[in-house]
Amino acid sequence: MPWMSTLLLFLAGVVLVSLSGVMMPGPVLAGAVAKGCEDKNAGVWIAVGHGLIEIPLILLIYLGLSYIFEVTPVRILIGLIGGSLMIYIGIGMFRIDMNLEAGAIHHSATFIGFVTSASNPAFYLWWVAIGSLLILTSLEYGRLGFILFLITHWLVDLGWYWIVTVSVFKSSQMFGEKIWKPLFILCGSTLVLFGVWFVWDGVRGVLSLLKTS
Repeated sequence: MPWMSTLLLFLAGVVLVSLSGVMMPGPVLAGAVAKGCEDKNAGVWIAVGHGLIEIPLILLIYLGLSYIFEVTPVRILIGLIGGSLMIYIGIGMFRIDMNLEAGAIHHSATFIGFVTSASNPAFYLWWVAIGSLLILTSLEYGRLGFILFLITHWLVDLGWYWIVTVSVFKSSQMFGEKIWKPLFILCGSTLVLFGVWFVWDGVRGVLSLLKTS
């Protein structure tokens, strides 16, 4: 079925865009590094804590804003703002210097995952500007598309934080530059490409409105 192949392509894009977000240095990643020194499987519980705030947020966006996505000016605005932010973050990933230090944290990994996510303003900004675009696209495939998007995104979080904590536990260091750089270049490039795509869709929408006005 043609729609199935495009759905699979979309989910592949979700994996790369999600990686570009989850790999960004921030409080959740720092917490994962710290807990990884104590438990190689801490990443699983970091992802659970992260999901406890993230999944309800996704559902709120889906339930509360899905009807707004049908309004053309809103779609245009989301495309222009979200796409621009994607490009900005993607370009920034080419300049990242991964220099994280691990420290002892006397709380559960689930608690750390929840608190570091809930207290990070960039987390909400990412979902409002970028995540909403992915939700919007997933809705084109119906409820199945949305559910698969939700599962795929969380599994990316789970896989990444588990890899981080296992690596830290075994070596007390993050991956070497030979692995970090290609991953960041790949995800940064993907984010820029998605951003250009969404911005271009927004520009086309503006031009279409101007023609009909």
